[in-house]
Amino acid sequence: MIESIEIKNFGPITALAWQDLAPVNLVIGRNGSGKTFLLKALYCAVRTLEEKCGKEPRSDAEILADKLHWTFQPDKIGDLVQKRCDGSLSVKLMLKNLLLSNDLAEELVFSFDSGATRDDVQFSSQAWRPNSNSVFLPAKEVLSLHEIILRSREDFRLFGFDDTYVDLAKALQWQPQIVGFPKPLEKPMAELEDMLGGKVELQYVSKPNEIPTQLWRFKRGGNDFSIGMTAEGAKKIAILDTLFRNEHLSKGSIIFIDEPEAALHPNAAVRFLVVLHHRHQDIPAIEAQIGSAFLINIRMRPHPLPSSAPAACAHRSLCVRWDTTRASGIPVG
Repeated sequence: MIESIEIKNFGPITALAWQDLAPVNLVIGRNGSGKTFLLKALYCAVRTLEEKCGKEPRSDAEILADKLHWTFQPDKIGDLVQKRCDGSLSVKLMLKNLLLSNDLAEELVFSFDSGATRDDVQFSSQAWRPNSNSVFLPAKEVLSLHEIILRSREDFRLFGFDDTYVDLAKALQWQPQIVGFPKPLEKPMAELEDMLGGKVELQYVSKPNEIPTQLWRFKRGGNDFSIGMTAEGAKKIAILDTLFRNEHLSKGSIIFIDEPEAALHPNAAVRFLVVLHHRHQDIPAIEAQIGSAFLINIRMRPHPLPSSAPAACAHRSLCVRWDTTRASGIPVG
């Protein structure tokens, strides 16, 4: 879990210091202030630790450089440094091992200057290396472009879909072992599906003498629709549903969410956040199966919310309320 963040000269972010992060964290600010930039920077750092495992031959610095390259897709890594600034880009995170209740947070740091190439990234970390998979949920849906996203990277190595999309598309791939929801999540997820009038499911289609394919389908009552005829909000909920059920996430995973309210009716957006809230209740079955923290970019003032969800947020200030889960927030820009 991320305990604190310090960032200097990273794209639109001149300087940001955020201490004492909570399990649920909201990032609020005007367009272009760097909210998504912040989430992607943190995602790159966390995934560097997660990907450096097993027989991975690359160094931490090489993994991070590749992650920054494919996530932000600059002409060169040094272009990520804020223009006309005096110093280098630097990011410092304090990370804590959630498996040890009394574990102290350890430091992760990376930096480079405006002339840097991928070989010039400096990285050091004493932090715990989690055996987990963090995910980034982008504002735009990925289900209708699932195969295109994967092929554009794996077959052609093209810029276009950044690493947040590619990693998510991989995480959503069909797996034979699909589990049910922990009991506290069943009701809020069912309420979300009722609001959307149906459910999106991934089907595995195999025909004689043909390569097996995966198809996302929307089911409403007894009818079955192609993913292209499905509402954007239903696709968004299907992503969350699949990540819960295929056990891609585990204790130590962090869920980075960009604009959770995008493509959802305000009431559905509230239920979406309530599902995340229920996920983080102090129940071992949930803690063992799903993630452990959220960093959420909210781009608009929410409608009035119930006591079990964050309270309304105003520009440049933040008030967050949760029933049993600590939450923190920071305005950006």
